[in-house]
Amino acid sequence: MSERDEFDLDDLARAMRDATPRPDAARKADVLARAQENFDAVQGMSGAARPTSERPAGGRIRGVRDMLHAMKTRTMLGLTTAATAVAAVSLLAVLPSFEMPRLGGNGPVSVSEAALDAEEMAPVVLAEPVVAAEPVVVAEAESAADAPMVPREAPGALTRMAAPDTGAAVLYSGQAVSPETGEGRAVQLPLPVPDRPIVAEADTEAYPDAEANPVKITAEEPVSTFSIDVDTASWAMVRRALSAGQLPPEGAVRIEEMVNYFTYDYAAPEPGGEAFAPSVAVMQTPWNAGTQLVRIGLQAELPQARPPMNLVFLIDTSGSMNQPDKLPLLIQSFRLMLGELSAEDQVSIATYAGSAGRVLEPTPASDRETILAALERLQAGGGTAGQDGLQQAYATAAEMARDGAVSRVILATDGDFNIGLSDPGALEAFIAEKREAGTYLSVLGFGRGNLDDATMQALAQTGNGIAAYIDTLAEAQKVLVDQLTGALVPVANDAKIQVEFNPATVAEYRLIGYETRALSRTDFNNDRVDAGDIGAGHQVTALYEVTPVGSDAVLSDPLRYGDAAAAGGSDELGFLRLRYKVPGETESRLIEAPIAAVAAPGEAGFAAAIAGFGQLLTGSEYVGDWGYAEAIALAQAHVGEDPFGYRREAVTLLRLAQSMDR
Repeated sequence: MSERDEFDLDDLARAMRDATPRPDAARKADVLARAQENFDAVQGMSGAARPTSERPAGGRIRGVRDMLHAMKTRTMLGLTTAATAVAAVSLLAVLPSFEMPRLGGNGPVSVSEAALDAEEMAPVVLAEPVVAAEPVVVAEAESAADAPMVPREAPGALTRMAAPDTGAAVLYSGQAVSPETGEGRAVQLPLPVPDRPIVAEADTEAYPDAEANPVKITAEEPVSTFSIDVDTASWAMVRRALSAGQLPPEGAVRIEEMVNYFTYDYAAPEPGGEAFAPSVAVMQTPWNAGTQLVRIGLQAELPQARPPMNLVFLIDTSGSMNQPDKLPLLIQSFRLMLGELSAEDQVSIATYAGSAGRVLEPTPASDRETILAALERLQAGGGTAGQDGLQQAYATAAEMARDGAVSRVILATDGDFNIGLSDPGALEAFIAEKREAGTYLSVLGFGRGNLDDATMQALAQTGNGIAAYIDTLAEAQKVLVDQLTGALVPVANDAKIQVEFNPATVAEYRLIGYETRALSRTDFNNDRVDAGDIGAGHQVTALYEVTPVGSDAVLSDPLRYGDAAAAGGSDELGFLRLRYKVPGETESRLIEAPIAAVAAPGEAGFAAAIAGFGQLLTGSEYVGDWGYAEAIALAQAHVGEDPFGYRREAVTLLRLAQSMDR
């Protein structure tokens, strides 16, 4: 509006005011009094005004919205705003005192009291009056979207709603009831504003603390020994972090688990022979022109028939599991798994949260309805009594034991062992005792924020089982459906690898990954030392970076009195030894094979790309100037057959990491 228009309106208002005669105050008062008497007589009442079409029950005055929209000048808007505020204060002052439960549970509080207590409450928002036929009750709601308003047919309900973002209760909606008249009003009452900001729970995730394997000088330390297994949890945790727009914590990056997430074309063992067959090959190191990669691959046998299973699902139902990617995803994952079990398999369910208990007696897996009903009844709440839960699960597994059946406890948790026997060493001793009695333990991790990966890894390795991390239903499909037999049926226990490098051909070497699985040289022949376990049909891949004698990439100076001639002039790079026990046996078996300079197939390049990926994520000093662009190109060149898209997903994650690293 222009200044000219505003000036014209002021002139018009002034002219109308001057032209209108001023009213007689006494006459006006008399007319109003007579009109009120006539109105009361017609209506048959002398109390509060009855609601009409012009004054609806909700207190809304017809025409207010139109009046506000008609206001054009700042002056008029200011006057109407002030008038509205005065009216609101007057209305609150004359409200009757409707009682409702005090939010803190300390007795009743009136609506007017709550509204006028500016230090504790925001103003009350009033809706239409209703008649309360029941006392006020409190009902929980998961979110504001789920919390219904008070229905007319069920007055008196008081519903607490939760903020969609934080889950914290922020609003009550319901009815405040007058004890004298039984009448009430629907109200919305915000909770008190906290005197300090709400702080999110601290991230308490824990990972194994292990330094990267160093370069070893062959002449000084020619033997490398480590335990082998097929855990893949690290890859899923790396994917989770990158998909959330974050680089993963270094402790979550275990290169051997990343490499072993993928399958490779290894030769199967001969029927009736050893439990697995080794495959050794050599290729050029992508990130260092002066070194080579020695790839050791193992392919386990796949039995024609799977033995019957005794499975105890030990499910963490503590309060920390009350998140969509924890208990709900866990239940969905076990649903998928049930579809792969047969009538010969048995399932029992035990839970732990403050105290442990069995929620499903041993039941044939074919009785899906009973098992699913038990799963659907699970709810999260309470502490985490990990020790009690394990004891209950192992006791149940002992009851289910049958000849020819494999007994396994499957622990599903976010890894938060904060009550009871929480020390990893004490838990390991307990699990080792049960392992010797014939019951294995596998661990499935869910969720984020308090994932104790270090404890989960220790428990799974001690329990002769796998440790997997389930971040999506697709990962549950891979672990619990596609690879179910390998995850549940062991073909080799206490599996170990020992490599002796030839100082005449290899000056230095470095094992890439397996830091948490290192063994001493003397552990290899000691059958009492626990090691890794291989499931039916599983594969294991290990990579060594070796520096040939005479290469410019040698990092150490030669010894003055060193003598490489002791190697006998052999051109072998080294010698491979493997030990394992057939399940149920106490003495290990030995497999030996020389490591010759046999060229690796093209798909070995994909394993090298993933190994390089892991080193880039941890900031390894050994990759030099080689970066994500080179890793992406190498992975793309060796995607090969990828029926489920796992390798293409790896390329996508590489690209995400490249963007974040910049």
